[in-house]
Amino acid sequence: MADHNDLGKTAEDLAVTHLQKNGYTILVRNFRYQKAEIDIIAEKDNLTVIIEVKARSTDAFMLPQEAVTKTKIKLLVTAANHFMEEFNRDQEVRFDIISVLPDKEKNMIINHITDAFEAFDAN
Repeated sequence: MADHNDLGKTAEDLAVTHLQKNGYTILVRNFRYQKAEIDIIAEKDNLTVIIEVKARSTDAFMLPQEAVTKTKIKLLVTAANHFMEEFNRDQEVRFDIISVLPDKEKNMIINHITDAFEAFDAN
């Protein structure tokens, strides 16, 4: 497996641990719908939380969360809508981003951005 795939898997595992420590219940990992994939779907405080995990080995070019484009947001919203319908979930949905970056000592730093983006006009 390529190093970036290893980093992505490690970042998702760290994100799950972080979420669980903070009272989230993990519902699904790597939920796929058409061309979209949601990294983590969790629940907390009667909210369904859609979480995009972004990891980088360095922030020299951009922060991980800056890699979430409008196209990616549109795909996440579509997949989230499908998930909510498929599993008859009648809850408010929130979209979060968890970024993972190593510090100078190679410790992974987690930044959980809640309500990272609101639904936008996809037209």
